[in-house]
Amino acid sequence: MLKIGIIGCGTIGSKLARAIVENFPGDSRLIGVHDIDRNKSQALSQSINPHPSILSQEDLIDSADLIIESASKEACAKIARAAISKGKDIMVMSVGGLIDSIELFEEAKTKSCRIYIPSGAICGLDGIKGAIIGGIKRVVLTTRKPPLSLDGAPYIVKNRIDLNSIKCETLLFEGSAREAIDGFPQNINVSVALSLAGLGVDKTRVRIITSPDYKFNTHEIEAEGEFGKLTTKTENIPSPDNPKTSYLAILSAIAMLRGILSPVKIGT
Repeated sequence: MLKIGIIGCGTIGSKLARAIVENFPGDSRLIGVHDIDRNKSQALSQSINPHPSILSQEDLIDSADLIIESASKEACAKIARAAISKGKDIMVMSVGGLIDSIELFEEAKTKSCRIYIPSGAICGLDGIKGAIIGGIKRVVLTTRKPPLSLDGAPYIVKNRIDLNSIKCETLLFEGSAREAIDGFPQNINVSVALSLAGLGVDKTRVRIITSPDYKFNTHEIEAEGEFGKLTTKTENIPSPDNPKTSYLAILSAIAMLRGILSPVKIGT
């Protein structure tokens, strides 16, 4: 019975909490939740049965076998470091928070614990993971999103972009994955997962395009290397609870949980 704790009780954390209780009752137990906003912790705990305990971050990490981080890019590395220092496995949802803390990967190895990073809202990471062994020359991620889904992003605020004034397809950003996650921390986590599987955050290129005609969040990956050429396209429906989160990102994390608990591993 895998004991699981969740840190961050927003849209993703809440969905994963319910999935643990409903989908994996014989293999896992949600032993506790934590959020800096205690009201969110209480609301989540009361919404599922059996009610998980509301714990401090330290007590939750001490009590769980697997920590699920679904807090924020800013808190991600600190939570991961705390979990790994105690030899606990962690699933990271705010993967953008790890780009300046890659040393945690080596620390996890020395502590004999694992860092799990779901594919999120993109398809094709299995191919990228295989292709990088033979050598990849180029990886480009093109993301298309409706304007309002980008509202409040630091890049939008810094450059004083009026999203309401956009009337046609517009290239908003082009640069490295590192620059993309700094400018769009809630919108482009997929670029970091792609980078970690492939060429890294400085060599992976990202383009962000917007249009009021877009109805879906779309991610296209193009990769070339010794293996040949790989192209994927994923059209995501936004989560009904949070338009900045793709529904597939939540499903991807649930699928990773299933993979952790299952004796059968499918795919790369």
